[in-house]
Amino acid sequence: MSNGPSGSLVGKVAIVTGSSSGIGEAIARRFAAEGAQIVVNSVTSVDAGEAVAADLPDAIYVQGSIAEPGDPQRLVDAALARWGRLDVLVNNAGTTQVIPHHNLDAASVDVWREIFETNVFGTWEMSRVAAPVLAEHAGNIVMITSHAGVRPTGSSIPYACSKAALNHLTALLAKALGPAVRVNAIAPGLVDTPWTADWDVVREFVSQVAPMQRAATPADISSIALLLATNTYLTGDVIDADGGLGLRA
Repeated sequence: MSNGPSGSLVGKVAIVTGSSSGIGEAIARRFAAEGAQIVVNSVTSVDAGEAVAADLPDAIYVQGSIAEPGDPQRLVDAALARWGRLDVLVNNAGTTQVIPHHNLDAASVDVWREIFETNVFGTWEMSRVAAPVLAEHAGNIVMITSHAGVRPTGSSIPYACSKAALNHLTALLAKALGPAVRVNAIAPGLVDTPWTADWDVVREFVSQVAPMQRAATPADISSIALLLATNTYLTGDVIDADGGLGLRA
């Protein structure tokens, strides 16, 4: 007879921002399969977010934008109100604009501000408000950044720079918060998600050049997130999950 659920995250509570689809949804589902209670979140895809939460064994949905003042605290408070603790924060929410790198005029300061408000400032605030609660149970933060923050590529220069900032923020927070809170990052290359569904040219390039000869799936990234969330010695690491693309391009 089973004595209850078993898994590497049983009894743990995780917030996964931007988790109504794609990478975030895959991480929420993977963590839930390992026994975690989940705060599912999105900004506009409310029906999809509520459906994900309803499909998990023990989850709630909280609508909100990490770039909106007060919303990061609301997400943390929701976890505490429901379960009384927080163990993992997955900073997955982000935004971009597709702008060719040579088109400098299109990458206006307003575009930079919009992208950095979510990707950098929102992620910082989410991490800042979660850190003291995470420290109570030796918790950790998993950043979802991008291969574009490691190599000179990506959907736009402002986006790539925002992800490079998050990679460095990962190291800085790991140094500042250890040993109470671990902080690591995943820097995915191309991932097959609804957002990249029509990126056929990029997908063909990756298939031809990368040693793994394919784009990542959300499940690929979720398995790395689980490793980072559960390995109690890793901190300050940025895993460049690009299928080896950086070795050849």
